[in-house]
Amino acid sequence: MGEEVLEKNNGLKKWWTMLRPHTLTASFVPVTLGTAIALPVGDLSIPLFLAMLIASMLIQIATNLFNEYFDFKRGLDTSESVGIGGSIVRDGVKPKTILRLAYILCGIAMLIGVYICIESSWWIAAAGSVCILTGYLYSAGPYPIAYTPFGELTSGLFMGMFIIWISFFIQTETLTAGCILISIPIGILVGGINMANNIRDLDGDKKKGRRTLPVLLGRPNAINVLAVLFAFSYLWIIGLMLFRVESAWLLVVFASLPKAIQATKLFRGKTKAIQLMPAMKATAQMQTLFGLCLSLGLVLDHLI
Repeated sequence: MGEEVLEKNNGLKKWWTMLRPHTLTASFVPVTLGTAIALPVGDLSIPLFLAMLIASMLIQIATNLFNEYFDFKRGLDTSESVGIGGSIVRDGVKPKTILRLAYILCGIAMLIGVYICIESSWWIAAAGSVCILTGYLYSAGPYPIAYTPFGELTSGLFMGMFIIWISFFIQTETLTAGCILISIPIGILVGGINMANNIRDLDGDKKKGRRTLPVLLGRPNAINVLAVLFAFSYLWIIGLMLFRVESAWLLVVFASLPKAIQATKLFRGKTKAIQLMPAMKATAQMQTLFGLCLSLGLVLDHLI
């Protein structure tokens, strides 16, 4: 069998691929969940929800673009690289175009953030700035977070839990223990998407000197850890129900369990990056289904 290669994208597909649209669930789900948690507290502001959603997605895209640019500058991406990027090395987009677009999207997100602050609290400016700075430092700076074992923790905390907390706070002007507890499994699963990406890239990262968590653990152990994170997320929901933090409606998250099992199986026995792409996709889908089902459970609990 011949080597599989990724085709060059052209036209609108090139620009669409550059945005990495299938990664945006990592920002869409936390905003939706944070808003759903706020339902019992009071009336929701749809404009604030939409503003938060757009701002979060813009920051996510900007983070992806910073990653694209700085990986290229450090020589990590080549035309043979397998991944969700490749706009520079395969599709011919100029590096400066990628960087400028990332800065523009951050600027737009900050302008939207001003509106959110006016309608809620100026404390959001500090929280939002931390999220934008983290997105930049994930790939940039002398010690990029993406090159360390802390990438999963950082993405889970700032692109998962933080976004849920902010989305809840702008609707309620408070932060409750219940919100924090419900945010934990989503933070774990957002970090899981990052781990899936690093498992796929393990061999290339190791050659380039990156010290990601999967590089330190080794592929089999990293896959086992990812499976444990999946299992812990479901067990956490059961715990919230047993300790009466939330109702049994949250058990609808188990509708996403088959996708978690599928993702784990797709990682087993494979080592080539191109072979692991379906496993990465399944991991992102699992996080999306889990988060949306969790949001649905909160909505049903509020309405019924």
